[in-house]
Amino acid sequence: MITKRFSNRRPVLTISIAAVLFFYVGIAKTLPRVALTSPEELVLRYKMPAGQVLCYKDTGETRETTEVMGQTNETVATSKKTQSFLGKGQKDGNHLLGVNIDDWTMSILTGQGDLSPDLKSVQGKSFDMVLSPLGLEVDVSGAESLTFEIAGGTQNVASGFKIFFPDLPDKPVKIGDSWPSSFVIENKSGPSVRRVEIQSVNTFEGLEIVDGMECARITSKQTGSVSGTGSQQGLELLFAGTVKGTDVWYFAPKEGIFVKSTSDVVSEMTITVSGAQSMTVPTTQKRKGEVKLVGR
Repeated sequence: MITKRFSNRRPVLTISIAAVLFFYVGIAKTLPRVALTSPEELVLRYKMPAGQVLCYKDTGETRETTEVMGQTNETVATSKKTQSFLGKGQKDGNHLLGVNIDDWTMSILTGQGDLSPDLKSVQGKSFDMVLSPLGLEVDVSGAESLTFEIAGGTQNVASGFKIFFPDLPDKPVKIGDSWPSSFVIENKSGPSVRRVEIQSVNTFEGLEIVDGMECARITSKQTGSVSGTGSQQGLELLFAGTVKGTDVWYFAPKEGIFVKSTSDVVSEMTITVSGAQSMTVPTTQKRKGEVKLVGR
């Protein structure tokens, strides 16, 4: 079992949309599929040699639908981010990486207006992180000091980097083999605290040529839960729900590089509001995202 664990706004109907972009976490052009001869077993490990720079483009769209007193409201959030990872050598048997946020824009549009944050405070900023050969983000604490304002609260950039790299199996695998992984993220923003727990079953489905590299294709089936508390305008908020999703990602064993991924995640939640006004707000969030290697 591979496990990642971390501890780290406007009307009620939109309080959850800002956070979801940082939880799920949430495509490089593929050459025509080629049937390859698979080895009996394959060892998957991140290599990240000193001096190597990998640049990724990370995009996503989240649509949140809420039902309040018979009315349906929709919020649409989009995020586009480019980030670079520089290999800086080994640290205690893991990879020390220098991370730079090359560019990042985000749009959050609601029925009541535009909540898009200004991300200039983190654009171009850098920090160091530590990644294990199996893809565990051992230390991302350097990202916690990079903050910006969003929906009336302060948010740091750490959440997305804590689950950026897919988890690899700790033993050799052959086509058809599966391995479990999981992560837990706790995120605080102003008076709100959010927790997302995800369990995944990852299956090695075969080999394909992607951007000239022989890659293992892995499908991850995800299930989990989201919970949290908060307050707004004198009202107490309680979040509870479930998460289901699928990631398809590609890893180049020879190069030791994560090449690309696509994700499709659905969260069914209930926001319980109590105080001077009490109500239950059913909420559905649907997120589609992709990460692709655009430079190395």
